[in-house]
Amino acid sequence: MNLSRREFASVMAAALAAGFPLQREAGAAQAAGLYNVPRSGNVHLLHMTDCHAQLMPVYFREPSVNIGVGSMKGRLPHLVGQNLLKAAHLKAGTAEAHAFTYLNFERAARQYGKVGGFAHLATLVSQLKASRPGALLLDGGDTWQGSATALWTQGQDMVDAAKLLGVDVMTGHWDFTYGEERIKTIVEKDFAGKVDFVAQNIKTSDFGDPVFKPYVIKEMNGVAVAIIGQAFPYTPIANPSWQTPNWTFGIRESEMQEAVNEARAKGAQAVVLLSHNGMDVDLKMASRVTGIDAILGGHTHDGVPVPVIVKNPGGQTIVTNAGSNGKFLGVLDLDVKDKKVMAFNYRLLPVFSDLLPPDAAMSSLIAKVRAPYEAKLSEKLAVTEATLYRRGNFNGTFDQLILDALMEVRGADIAFSPGFRWGTSLLPGQAITREHLMDQTAITYPWTTLTEMRGDMIKTILEDVGDNLFNPDPYYQQGGDMVRVGGLSYRCEPGAKMGARIQDMRLGHKLIEAGKTYKVAGWAPVQEASKNAGPPVWEIVETYLKTHKVLKPPKPNVPGLIGMAGNPGLT
Repeated sequence: MNLSRREFASVMAAALAAGFPLQREAGAAQAAGLYNVPRSGNVHLLHMTDCHAQLMPVYFREPSVNIGVGSMKGRLPHLVGQNLLKAAHLKAGTAEAHAFTYLNFERAARQYGKVGGFAHLATLVSQLKASRPGALLLDGGDTWQGSATALWTQGQDMVDAAKLLGVDVMTGHWDFTYGEERIKTIVEKDFAGKVDFVAQNIKTSDFGDPVFKPYVIKEMNGVAVAIIGQAFPYTPIANPSWQTPNWTFGIRESEMQEAVNEARAKGAQAVVLLSHNGMDVDLKMASRVTGIDAILGGHTHDGVPVPVIVKNPGGQTIVTNAGSNGKFLGVLDLDVKDKKVMAFNYRLLPVFSDLLPPDAAMSSLIAKVRAPYEAKLSEKLAVTEATLYRRGNFNGTFDQLILDALMEVRGADIAFSPGFRWGTSLLPGQAITREHLMDQTAITYPWTTLTEMRGDMIKTILEDVGDNLFNPDPYYQQGGDMVRVGGLSYRCEPGAKMGARIQDMRLGHKLIEAGKTYKVAGWAPVQEASKNAGPPVWEIVETYLKTHKVLKPPKPNVPGLIGMAGNPGLT
């Protein structure tokens, strides 16, 4: 469906007349203003990223802890709550304040409704493309993973939805966890002639040949625009290397500069990087690689309402990040003249499903792909008395639920759960369905483990993950958040050196002993030897939920923080 701005306004008016619940307590006038984005310039890019296979509208709580250390302290994206509103000049209590922060989450979520949903996103994409001749829709990846139906169809539901949505160019990360052969099939068959999959930083492990196209050059309104792809550099470390055994990844900064130079030499008048680096890495790369006009970034799920302008020896680069879960759509208009970007306008639009009528064709596709699984997806497992969420540097309440389940069902003293940033939120009083559970656990290596682990090894694990998160050099960060910990309490000093961040580890009131052995449960092992080590994590959590039926508010086990007073990445 392609809607002009006038047609879009007509649909909105009709929806109002029919009683469509536009913004519940807020007025339709605010809705009209939210999506009225005047066109400027001659290059138009729409950007989505990290939807994590969420075809349906969801609730999603933004973080209350997103700590920046070193040079990143107090800078976007490491601002939360009122600090983020102030930096972005957003008014508290508005729809946008709800979209970009955790503030008053339960009240605002009930007021403004759910976010995302591909049928609603499709309406917005159609409106914007209709008003912007030649506009491209760019997908930053983490698209084919994160839901039950994506897992059960090996991502096919999302591949079909992306094609119908009109994605033009894509890069990836979690998408690779379906394995090399599945990715090749999608790229070479499903996407052939429709979607360009680009990644300059993925090479073959034998001869170092490119696995995918490093970039594409598209003609738009008389301007040649290069879109360079940057897949997640640490995929074989953060995810199982046995799923992509013949490919190597990396930041490859020097190769990035070569790709930019080559694209410019071939006539590109504007160069855009479609990145899955994570925003801190993008900011560093923007300061060192010249010739990139804009970086449309993903991976760290940061909904950043205003772009960061980074100076470098060749000029400047616009750096953005477009959140996650289908919750946002970035709109970047560039005015390119004489092979230079003379001006730009950027908006990151929240996708409120109550404000955007669903696209009929996308609704039909979604209903079709979900139909065989509806009964299984909708089965009620328990009811929650508290908001359940996963997002923040440390444990969220849904993380705590998973940890409590691992310890109780597997009989462990301590539990670890990965610091994943994907997963939808639930409001108090909602039924926890199998679909909600799978939104938190749907991966291709879901096995649980139960391990006898010495105290010194537990500290080593926590220190390693802490360095991935808090290393002051972004090139040594791997995105994500701190491993979630159950049973074990500790203190954390994010600004300390590697090996010295984790302190005062205790089980109950007793200090963890380096040489003593503890029973530790976990899930999502990346080693190939751990295939089928234990039941899939969703079976463990389902058992726990059916036993408890009414879930009392989980108390997140968060560490005591040292040296973080006044950090604007904390509430």
